[in-house]
Amino acid sequence: MAMPISCSAFRRTALILALVFGGMPAFAQESANQSANQSATQIASNQPAGEVVLIPNRVIYPGETIELTALKQVTLIPGKHKPDAMATRAEELQGKVAKRTLLPGRYIPSTAIREAWLVEQGAAVQVFFIAGGLTISATAVTLQPGSAGDLIKVRNSDSGKILSGTVMADGTIQVSAS
Repeated sequence: MAMPISCSAFRRTALILALVFGGMPAFAQESANQSANQSATQIASNQPAGEVVLIPNRVIYPGETIELTALKQVTLIPGKHKPDAMATRAEELQGKVAKRTLLPGRYIPSTAIREAWLVEQGAAVQVFFIAGGLTISATAVTLQPGSAGDLIKVRNSDSGKILSGTVMADGTIQVSAS
């Protein structure tokens, strides 16, 4: 007849596993504790170190600029890879603005962040029309916010006419003949 497993041995094993793996996201372990926990998590294993990614360490609200202090670095469990279309590197996240609430311990979808606005809605801007040697400039009010390269609508302050133009890196708007 088979010997039943001791209940206390089972509890001891469950407690050890909870202490080693508890409190970490299911997909990663914190990089700061990696060296201390590495021997415990990779017992008798020669697996390579996992990919290092950034995730929020606190709630980031819509419209908030993402700072590196709001992110923590984690190492994915060996064999796991980040899903496609997720922003996980500092250069993808630094200075971007959250479009929606970003929760701690979760990946950040690329669709949930945007560039910071270069021109705000309702701001007075210079509008330029350039064709060969001809340059026409006017003052306009933006009808929508935009980043460099975005196509936005503006209202000419003098005529009231609505124009579409491209936001330039210096904050001006360049319109083209239509």
